[in-house]
This record gives sequence, structure tokens and C-alpha cells, in this order.
Amino acid sequence: MKTEQIALSPLAPGASLSLTVHRFGQEGARPRVYVQASLHADEIPGMIAAHHLRERLIALEAEGKIKGEIILVPSANPIGLAQRVLGSHIGRFNLADGINFNRGYPYLVPKVAERIEGKLTDSAEANVRLIREALRTELDAWGTSNPAEVLKKALLTLAIEADIVLDLHCDSEAVEHLYTHTRSADEFAPLSALIQAQAYLLAEESGDDPFDEALSRPWGELADRFKDHPIPFSCHSATLEFRGERDVSHETGKRDAAALIAYMTLRGVIAGEAPSIPEPLCQPTPLAASEPVPSPATGIVVFQAQIGDQVKEGDVIADIVDPHSGTVTQAKSPCDGVVFARIALRFATEGARLAKVAGKTAKRTGKLLSA
Repeated sequence: MKTEQIALSPLAPGASLSLTVHRFGQEGARPRVYVQASLHADEIPGMIAAHHLRERLIALEAEGKIKGEIILVPSANPIGLAQRVLGSHIGRFNLADGINFNRGYPYLVPKVAERIEGKLTDSAEANVRLIREALRTELDAWGTSNPAEVLKKALLTLAIEADIVLDLHCDSEAVEHLYTHTRSADEFAPLSALIQAQAYLLAEESGDDPFDEALSRPWGELADRFKDHPIPFSCHSATLEFRGERDVSHETGKRDAAALIAYMTLRGVIAGEAPSIPEPLCQPTPLAASEPVPSPATGIVVFQAQIGDQVKEGDVIADIVDPHSGTVTQAKSPCDGVVFARIALRFATEGARLAKVAGKTAKRTGKLLSA
């Protein structure tokens, strides 16, 4: 394992930050896998998974079993990791401007398309090299204006040439689930089964430019623009949601790390027998079919549906109790599907999102992710 520190912009004079990066295998070897944890810095399950993944990778490297290259960032957001407000950790949003740390990554496609125009060939391999060079050049040219953007640029620079990108997150209260590009559905089907995901959500564009799509979207869109030239989909990127914020233990961390190791073995990054893949608990569904359950009133939240429950349209997800009048208003499921996530708070204002149900029929358009 080789460890490096990437200096970031100081938050103030004397308040310097850096990004810790672990590298395994031979630099430049393929497949190249990039893994980062806790871009939302208060989502710790990914961080404990990364801890146990690092321990496994150290042992595997000592045995000479890492055939590709693996880049691991065990804590991807030192800015958010340091943010506290009256004792509460605020790691999802940048306190400087309120922007989600997993939104607002640069959309490089237009300028990359200009750069490769007239240079593509009939060689898929050569086209992949050309596009990766163009992506890196345009990323290098991205003018950052604040510490959060410097962090985003550093993370993208580490991941931009990877074959596979795994971004480790969690929800407030949730079962295992994952998000990826529609064209990566087959690529990550084994991983979905290995982590025992109960929702597998697909979109070509979810809105607001999250980290994973900054890496995967260019390949599909460039292939569509230049249909006369072979352009393989060369960066499969997924956001893995490892349950809820409080689901932090060595047991779950080891289990998640084992699933990642099995997947990387299956993909030839790690040498070894191909692992057996369990039966999947769900099939891929459109992210546009995932529907929020809004609170119909302000009051105490008493959930009637548990995470992982299969529900029908109209089933009661939660009772909202007015503490003064005693009025009980029911929040109901907008569709058939699985309740894959819900809030951790137990008091909500009218209109607030209470839960998310992964349905099968795409109904939503526009921005598909929560704030």
C-alpha cells in the first residue's frame, strides 16, 4: 500500500486540510477501481466499510493477488468531517454556502466533444484513450473558486480514468440499495446481489450533477454523439447506500468490505476463484419510479411501515399526530414498491419527505434526487 496526502485549500489562514489516498497494485494496471467513502461526511457506514476494505487489501497485496489498480479514499470529505454546529455533525452540506457536497460536479461533455471531434478512429481502445485524455484536460482546466470545489476537483482527478467507481454512502434509515447509470445495470447486477440490495435504481441523468454521474454520463453521451465510431462505456460508476446512519459496526463493515472484494475478484481486479453470487433480492428499476412520501401535516411521526417492507399504493407509511389537537393524519404510499429509506427524525413539517418507495413505473421527471 502506498499512501499519499493531497493538499487542499485552507479554510482559513492556518487551517489546512488534506485528502488521504491509499493505492494498491501497480500504477496504471487495468482494471482500475476507485473507491471513496463518506463524501457526505456524516455518513459513517461507508467509512467503516473502507476501514475493513483497506485491511483486506493490505493482506491481498502482500499475497500478490492485486492484478489491477485500486485507489481508496477512506474519508473523502475533510471539510464536512470538521463541521459541527452546537454539537451536531453537519457533513452533507457545506456550511459556507449550503451546497450539497455530492452535487454541482462539472459537466465536461460539451468541451470534451469539441476536443475529440475529428480525432476518433475505428479503434475502440484508441478512442477510450483519447476521451480519457480529453476528460482529464478539461478537468484540469476547471477553475475552482472555493475549498469545496477544490475538494471536488481533487476527487474527480483521482477517479476520472477509472474503469469502475464505487462511492460509499448511507441514508438516514435504510436498507441496502444502490444508484447507477442505466447502461451500467448489467455491470453492477452482481454487486447488487452481493450487498443484498433491496432497491437497485437506474437513471441516465438524475439531476444536479452528482459525483458518480460526472464520471459515467460522458461515456454514454459521447457514444450517442459519435455513433459512427466505437466508444465503449468505459467508466461504470455507482453510489452504494450501506443502510442507515446508525448502522455502524465491525460486523457490517466487514460484510460490506467482503462484498466489495468479491465483486473486484469477479471483475479480475483481484486474483482468485470467481465468487458465488447469491440470488438478488430485487431487480433494477428506474430512479424515476422511486417516489417520495411527503408529510400531509405537521406533527409527530409514527411510522407504520418499516424499511424493507413491500407496500401497495395507498398503504399507510406513517401517522402524523398533532400534539395539540390529537388529530391523526395518515401519510400513504404513492405507489406499489419497497420502502427503502425513511427519515430519522420523528417530528415533521407539512410537505417534508418522510420516506422513499422504489416503484416500478417511471412517473417523475426533472431532478430525481433529494436535496
